[in-house]
Amino acid sequence: MRQHRTPHAPRSRLVPTAIATALAATAACAVLAAPATAAPGPGPTVASVLEHGTASGTAVVSGQNRPGTRLHVDGERTAAARTLDVDYQVQETGYWCGPAATRIALSARMAPPSQGALAAQLGTTEAGTDHIGQVTGVLNANLGTGWYETKEMPNDPPTQAQRDLLWRDVVLDVDNGYPVVANIVAPPGNQPPGYPPDQTIYHYFTVIGYDDAQRTVLIADPASFGGNQIYWLSFDQLATLIPPKGYAA
Repeated sequence: MRQHRTPHAPRSRLVPTAIATALAATAACAVLAAPATAAPGPGPTVASVLEHGTASGTAVVSGQNRPGTRLHVDGERTAAARTLDVDYQVQETGYWCGPAATRIALSARMAPPSQGALAAQLGTTEAGTDHIGQVTGVLNANLGTGWYETKEMPNDPPTQAQRDLLWRDVVLDVDNGYPVVANIVAPPGNQPPGYPPDQTIYHYFTVIGYDDAQRTVLIADPASFGGNQIYWLSFDQLATLIPPKGYAA
């Protein structure tokens, strides 16, 4: 069940947003096999996110990686875990990870625009989506809210204060029905499941849940690398993937 926004105290920022200085090349998605826009796949189907547990590395949905494929993911709750109800869709081009991740986040609270419409709103080009601040603005504009803020994580590795803030943001946002969109850098040796092991991947994905007991986060990954669409990732790894980029929360 989707939740309405509840009043919240102002959340601290790490570093002021600096969109003008962002480099387009460093935010681009890895190119998928089919760069042309694909028609949405049949669906959506329903996926249970807690059926196989919440340990890091647990795959919730895999193998349905045709560009445009849609899946409906049911939100669930236990004493320690909380996940959101979203409409997942594989990114339709090799450079639309930003629009696809934004669409997944919006779907928790509204019928989202298409990836193409969001690509236009974000200013996405074949080089990708320049900066997480563009995602923040588009999320707020579509939802008619000021909930989302841009949080920078320039330190690699992140400071303990940055890690603590990230966890608080994930919990606060998911508890209030707002997925988190993260801009990540995944080099060889520090990658989510299925990523090309010999490449550094610059990407966007969406955090749609957490488990406080396992200290894991649920990722809706529009790239579907290796056929991995939705999976649990350790929070520690998430915190190392975001620097030197940022997230919208």
